[in-house]
Amino acid sequence: MNAPGPPPASLVGDVDAAHRYAAVRVATEALAQPLSAEDCCVQSMPDASPAKWHLAHTTWFFETFILEAHEQGFRPFDPAYRVLFNSYYQGVGRQHPRPQRGLLTRPPLATVLAYRADVDARMRRLLERGAPPAGLGALLELGLQHEQQHQELLVTDIKHLLWCNPLWPAYRDAPAPPPPGRAGAAQAGWRRFDGGLVEIGHAGEGFAFDNELPRHAVYLRPYELATRLVTNADYLAFMADGGYRDPAHWLAEGWDWCCAQQIAHPLYWRRDESGWSEFTLAGGRPLAPLQPVAHLSYYEADAYARWAGARLPTEAEWEAAAARAAGVDQGHFADSGALHPRPAQPAQGGALRQMFGDVWEWTRSSYAPYPGFSPAPGAVGEYNGKFMVNQYVLRGGSCATPAGHARASYRNFFPTGARWQFTGLRLARDS
Repeated sequence: MNAPGPPPASLVGDVDAAHRYAAVRVATEALAQPLSAEDCCVQSMPDASPAKWHLAHTTWFFETFILEAHEQGFRPFDPAYRVLFNSYYQGVGRQHPRPQRGLLTRPPLATVLAYRADVDARMRRLLERGAPPAGLGALLELGLQHEQQHQELLVTDIKHLLWCNPLWPAYRDAPAPPPPGRAGAAQAGWRRFDGGLVEIGHAGEGFAFDNELPRHAVYLRPYELATRLVTNADYLAFMADGGYRDPAHWLAEGWDWCCAQQIAHPLYWRRDESGWSEFTLAGGRPLAPLQPVAHLSYYEADAYARWAGARLPTEAEWEAAAARAAGVDQGHFADSGALHPRPAQPAQGGALRQMFGDVWEWTRSSYAPYPGFSPAPGAVGEYNGKFMVNQYVLRGGSCATPAGHARASYRNFFPTGARWQFTGLRLARDS
């Protein structure tokens, strides 16, 4: 599991800690509330997990890493859950196979919710008692950040599950989509950066995952970033120009992937006599031209960038630009209620719009350890380090990311063919 930075002040040993813990836990259950018990059990593909499993696994974390170590007279809610809801922590013991999580019809959803309630009550007693045991504050912060990651996964896994239903059912009502016209569109532009020696990685107080550390210097050549994300209209132009039929734009492995899976458009898009539509968590909607294109694989993002005469940014370029407080525009996070990307608003000068929120932005950087990286000892060190192979880094957060969870140094990562997350792109080019 990710090695945390210093916990916030007064994180444990007072009612504020208990309130924050409760708020995160309630938010997770609220995301599952619109679902039926049947919805919560199904696993739509091996990369996704049932909602019931997310509810149980995040509870397993607090029981396994905090209560087992710090609760007086600890007894597990059910000893079998140590295997059932262990994701991939070899240091803890065996795990139920990930592709078979959807076969866990037992325990039923009601029992999983009772498991959450039991662990929550025990955690509340632990947090509200006197002086905290050594190390509890860092583990608590880690657990809350971990649960927020699963909140996003829960949303994106639900979307994939409901999309598999030919009825395209809605997860819940969402705010009305913006009008499909071009009025008020954020104009595309470029912002130049001098490059030079810059520092990236987490700095200062507060939480950071271990893959954000240590902070270190990187040399950048002068470069430019597009001032807005690539939109659906932009991507339609790529498709109309034969983007999915011309191997010249594609990496060899990407072209093989595209042909083998007969990919011809982004995930969740569909075309009929009335035109293009897309599946959203509010059901099917006409494709909105000005919204950032989402649910692209790394291969598709890279192919579009080549077609556009540009490239994907490196993660160092992205972070160096995003870390500048001036001229960086916030997009929409999960708290907006939309759970879908929204168009960029016009901004003054060369402001970088939607650097945070709306869609995760693919970079051209392989997911690798920073110089001097060292995972935490024991099972809690398994979260990041062992996945630093055959994946690429994404930056910025999405419309399903909890507000306040992402930051300039935050490194997300997925394999090149992954599309079910809210993944898009921003163009870069040498200056």
